Parts: sequence; structure tokens; C-alpha cells
Amino acid sequence: MSLAPALTIHGEQTQPNIVWLVTEDNSADWLRLYNPEQGAPMPTVERLAAGGLVFNNAFSCAPVCSTARSTIISGCYGPRLGSHYHRKQQTVPMPEGLKMFPYYLRKAGYYTTNPGKMDYNFHKEEIADAWDGTSRKFSYKNRAPGQPFFHVKNFATTHESRMHFKGINDSTTTAPDSIEVFPYHPDTETFRYSYARYLDLHRKVDAEMGTLVAELEAEGLMDDTIIFYYGDHGGVLPRGKGYIYESGLQVPLVVYIPEKWQHLSPAPAGSRIDGFVEFVDLAATVLNLAGAEIPAEIDGTPFLGKGVTLDELNERDEAFGYADRFDEKYDFVRTLRKGRFKYMRNFQPFNFDGLQSNYRYKMLAYQEWRELFKAGELNAAQSQFFLPRSPEALYDLENDPHEVVNLADDPAYTNTLLDLRRRLNERLRSMPDLSFFPEPMLLSEGGENPTAFGKANKERIDELLRIANLSLQPFPEAKSSIQAALNSDDPMQRYWGLITCSNFGEQAEPFYQQAEQIATDSKQLPLVRTRAAEFLGLTGAADPRSALTEILLEVSNPIEANLILNSVTLLRDSKGLEFDLSQLKSAEWATGKRNYTHWRIGYLKGLE
Repeated sequence: MSLAPALTIHGEQTQPNIVWLVTEDNSADWLRLYNPEQGAPMPTVERLAAGGLVFNNAFSCAPVCSTARSTIISGCYGPRLGSHYHRKQQTVPMPEGLKMFPYYLRKAGYYTTNPGKMDYNFHKEEIADAWDGTSRKFSYKNRAPGQPFFHVKNFATTHESRMHFKGINDSTTTAPDSIEVFPYHPDTETFRYSYARYLDLHRKVDAEMGTLVAELEAEGLMDDTIIFYYGDHGGVLPRGKGYIYESGLQVPLVVYIPEKWQHLSPAPAGSRIDGFVEFVDLAATVLNLAGAEIPAEIDGTPFLGKGVTLDELNERDEAFGYADRFDEKYDFVRTLRKGRFKYMRNFQPFNFDGLQSNYRYKMLAYQEWRELFKAGELNAAQSQFFLPRSPEALYDLENDPHEVVNLADDPAYTNTLLDLRRRLNERLRSMPDLSFFPEPMLLSEGGENPTAFGKANKERIDELLRIANLSLQPFPEAKSSIQAALNSDDPMQRYWGLITCSNFGEQAEPFYQQAEQIATDSKQLPLVRTRAAEFLGLTGAADPRSALTEILLEVSNPIEANLILNSVTLLRDSKGLEFDLSQLKSAEWATGKRNYTHWRIGYLKGLE
């Protein structure tokens, strides 16, 4: 049952119904509505757009499912809550005093249903408070007479798994010869076929959404129902889902608003909105449309409903993005887009984009791309996916929409770079960003309440960010501060000091000897020792295999072991270092239930 009665006046509904149509794994670039020459025709979405608004600049905050959905349902940035790793290895609580936003809709009289995919990284009891029903037997049709409803329908037809075909066997409606591949992809039969097949899936999912819209029409609900259509994060073709480029972040967003509720829209039907909106804004927007309470604790801002004007909306020009662990593959990247420019901060740039992630590499296009790289058959833009990145990048998306030209070292853009760097650092400090603690440590020390842990360690995180940003200075200027970090009593300062050494590579030769001492010192934390061994292996200063094997035999936590195995995989794939894995059979983390460590070991053994 909902928490409050519906609001009606003599049978007339005084709150709009709200329906979300959510397709999986498709960025804006794949729709004709956004890409007239190459995008898929989607008549249902285009019809909704004609009766509503198209958002030209809508962004997922993370380029993968559970992290993006956790942002949506909480209305908060994931790195502040500890909900930013995909897939969850441990659920986390919502911040104290805050509920998932459908809870507040229920208080306002709504019937809330999500009969399908949720994929949140929060405790299960949090979910129970949010929804009247989540199983397939629940629908908006189960509501009380006259009761407004919030209904979410997910469509998996465009999901990544639908692209795990074994060969080019089936014909496509979209002609592969008509495809213009992105500049970072090789122009091959496999890629053209993958594009065509993916575009065909968009046609199919549009028809599926059309069925639900037809049901709403048949039931006479369209005049009282605001319909959102959006993709749950970026597209699934290589360098889309799981990667923090625009292909992984920029999503289609269309909101149909019937005439009766036009007073809640900042622009007439059929308008396109240039102002930036983020997934973190969806919760506040739905609550505002419903006339419900918007909790002060959330990070988002309404982009529809009472008090939102077109002028103010179009002034919004910033979007924040985050990428951390995706399945077994670790990374730590933050982005800030402001207008036409996008700043990308790679905190561990040696973790190149194409590092093995088993689920990604089930796709033939991924497999072929890597094979062509190894064969030396790619140009510079196509090869970058398999090479170390720079610590920071700057892209002019107006002239370089596919983000292949890094302007960070161009003197003409220095002021833009410094401004966006400053803005991003302010965001990370103010949150504060929990990824400055490696996931195993965050969960072991702060997992009961990551948000409170972050607040209690805010000054410590500030210092870790300062150490991480030493990578942006010339090495001679950073050297003394790196030394101080390596000598610190705080193991996390040593941890980040060693990552900074890896970012400088051979320039950090003065720290080789100290790194060797740390790598073999059993009194050091295993993750600190790992970063020391990784630094030595990446530079070729010493053979890290013995130290890393010893560390893996000592640790028992599979989450910690997976992070260490990320370094093993990196050193194997980038430096050709083969590890003797037979010794690891007896490790405690290797003998329990299957987890990401088994995925890594399977790949390292050549089984996957």
C-alpha cells in the first residue's frame, strides 16, 4: 500500500502519472533524433519528442548500469556514498536521513512500481521502502482508483549481451556498407556488422516501447501521464559502456508532457533543450513534477516542474562523470564537462582502457580490435585504447566529438585546462570522493556507513588528492613531496605516492630503491606493497613477480586479491610478464565461492 492517499478533486487527478521507459546500453549517438545521418529511426521516441522535450545534453554520471542506476535512485553522486563500483561486492546504506526517492512519491500518494531491473548498490531494505511492487506481477494497473502512479519499465533489447554473437551470420536491416565507423574504431567487416546489428536492435526496442505507449492510450491515460524515455548509460560498442568518454556518458532523454500538464514544462512541446542535465537530477525532477518533498540531502536539481525556467535551465553547462571498477577491471577517472570542453582526470593512467575485462571481450569487435593492435595494424587514434593515457586530457567536443585529440599540452588551451582542473578538484574535495581509499580498505573500514566515513576523513582525502595531483607537476618540482608521501606514517599517503611514481615512470628512478624495500616489507599493507611492485614492473626497474605472488598468498580477502590481480594482469598485458599461478591454488581467496578473482585467474591462464 502507498503511504498516503491520492490527491483528487471531484474525480479529477491533480498529480500527473509518471512513466519511465528505460533502454539499456545506448548513447544518444545511436538515435536518428540525435544523429540524423547515422542514427536509428525510432518512431515511438520521435512521436514522444514531438509532444514534449528533447534534451540535447543529457548525461549519465557513470558509464555502466549499477553505478548509473544507484545515482538515479539516490539523487546523489556515487563516489560520495560508496555506491560507485560495478558490480557491487558489498551493498552500502543510503546516507543517514535519506531514502530512495520513490519513498517520497509514496508519501505524496503515488503508487510506485518497478517490475524488472533495478540493479542498485544499496541494502535491500532500502529498496523495500521505495516501491509498492517490484516483481513482474506488479503494474501501475494495480493502483487504487484515481491514484497517481510512478511506473518504470526497462527494456533489455539493446543490452550488451545481445551483441555476444559468434559470427557474422544473420542479415541486418541496416546496411553495413552504409556505416561510417567512429574514428577510434578500425573500419572492418566485423565493426560494420556490429554497428548495423546494434542499430537494428534500436528499431526493435522502439517497437517494444510503442506497445506500452499504446496500452496507456487504450486506457485513456495519456492526458494525465508524463513519459520519460532515456538510455540507462552509454552505448555498448567498444569504448562506450564502461568507459567515461561521451560514448559512455551522453544519453538520449525525451520527456513527453501532455497539454494538461504543460504548465510544468519550461518550453513548448517539440522544443529541444540545450541546458545540461544529469542522472543525479532525475530524482529531484520527478519529485518536483509530483509536488512532493525534495530532500535537502540529495545532490540533484529539478529540470522540470514548478520554479524551473527555460533561461535558467539553458544556463546549466556542467556535467560530472566517474568511472571506477567495472566487474573485475579497476580504474579511477573523473570528468567535468563545461560547455564544449571536457576535462578528464586519469588518476591511474597506466591502467589503459583496453585492459582485460572478461565480459567486454565476449564481443567479437573487442577481440578483433585487440588482435589488430597486437598486429600493428591500427593508426594512432585506433591504438590509444591499448596504450597508457596521460594523467589529464582536454577535449573540444565541438570540433572533436569523438575525443581523439588531447589538447591538454596545447598552450592555446592552458587557461581552459587550469579552470576545469580547478573546478573538478573543488568537486572532489567537497564531496569528498571516497575513491582515494582503495575499495577493499573503504569497505573494511567504512563499509557500514561510507558517507559518514568520507565526512570523518575529509581532510585526509584532501591530502591524498594533493599527492595524486603531484603527477600534474614537472617531476623535479614534485620530487620532494613524493618523498614525503613515501615516508609518511599514513599508509594511504605511501599508496598514492607510489601511484604517482608509476605515473612519472622512469623519471621516478630516484625512488626505485625505496620501492624495492616497500615491495618486500611484510610490515607494509599488502596494497601498498602491490603499488610498489607495480611501479617497479611498469618501469622495468625490477622483476615484480615474486613480490606480487607472495602478497597474493598472504591476503585472504577476495576483494583485495582482485585489486592485486588487476596489477598482475596489467603487467602481463603491457609488459609481457608471465606469472606462475600454480602457487595460488592454496590461497584462501581462491578456494571460496567464485568471484572476480576467478575471472582474472581464468584469463591469466588463457581459459577465457
